[in-house]
Amino acid sequence: MAGTQRLIGRSAQLAEGGPGLRFEVKGVAGDQAAFAVRWGGRVYAYLNRCAHVPVELDWEEGRFFDADKLYLLCATHGALYDPATGACLSGRCQGRGLALLAVVERDGHIYLVEESPDS
Repeated sequence: MAGTQRLIGRSAQLAEGGPGLRFEVKGVAGDQAAFAVRWGGRVYAYLNRCAHVPVELDWEEGRFFDADKLYLLCATHGALYDPATGACLSGRCQGRGLALLAVVERDGHIYLVEESPDS
């Protein structure tokens, strides 16, 4: 996959199971909310949109994990998602999960990998 990398934040901004990093991505219908979290020592990023109803997940800005810091939680519906895959584990998701975004962590920074229009 050819693409460009856009800086979205510093590695130090994400602690394991801690607050996420919010950012925007360009979509067909305009800018869309997204977020990145650290889980299992890696950074994962998703569109900030519940698979059940398209509302943002965080219950407070940047707060995506449940109280036990084990799952991503939709504050509106209570759906639980696997932080490493975005798969819906519980809730009214009907088998749909979160939309995964490609990110890389390098030299203390986190980059969103954006697809080139010609790829």
